[in-house]
Amino acid sequence: MLKKENIRLDAVLKSVIDDATFKAELPNGHRIVVFPRRPEREKARKTLKPGDRVRVEMSPCDMSKGCIVWEA
Repeated sequence: MLKKENIRLDAVLKSVIDDATFKAELPNGHRIVVFPRRPEREKARKTLKPGDRVRVEMSPCDMSKGCIVWEA
């Protein structure tokens, strides 16, 4: 079975859902749920806030959620 490539896109954080989970909006207007990678979760709780620009990585199989891989 071939490994599917992940999709990386820029997004803007819109709101906080809970501890370190956010709603984000992609440039095309699509809204997704994003979360930081596990080792960066503590830092994200303190530094990320609505309005921040981030880069998210999504699976082509599930385009409704993504992982924050870079903060602007």
